[in-house]
Amino acid sequence: MSRVGRKPIAIPGGVEVKVDGTKVSVKGPLGKLDWLLAPGISVVVEDGKVLVNRTGDDRELRAMHGLVRAEVNNMIQGVTKGYERSLEITGVGYKAQIQGRTMSFNVGYINPVLYEIPAGVDVKVDKQTLITVKGVDKRLVGQVAADLRAIKPPDVYKQKGIRYSGERLRKKEGKTGK
Repeated sequence: MSRVGRKPIAIPGGVEVKVDGTKVSVKGPLGKLDWLLAPGISVVVEDGKVLVNRTGDDRELRAMHGLVRAEVNNMIQGVTKGYERSLEITGVGYKAQIQGRTMSFNVGYINPVLYEIPAGVDVKVDKQTLITVKGVDKRLVGQVAADLRAIKPPDVYKQKGIRYSGERLRKKEGKTGK
């Protein structure tokens, strides 16, 4: 049984955590994030630490206890260090470009695929085949990276497509003809 929810979270210098009823706000050098608390969960800030408490002991509250603690910890790390995901585009003629807040992908389809970059995330393209997604919200950074990968998932036969940096694919053999 996990005891994640009971661990206190240390607040680093330059970070401000406020609790206003059911809303937790974390403000730091890179930005500001908010989280709405579930019923039965409370957050207390004391002695430079954040403590997450629950009112009952039923299964759903125990699950939310650990979730809220992990989310507040991710928010504190996000406003201090930020989060980053990298993607690689592999394939002959496959490339990406940025025009304002819109990304254009040429990945083997007839027309280029356009993707609107959401607010709160910075996307950078290096050498037309390396994409870096940065932001303070861990969920948003991960979701944008997953959306970009879903445009052209890597093919297991030819190894072409958009993949996470460091992602290993098992290459499958094609049909063997006589």
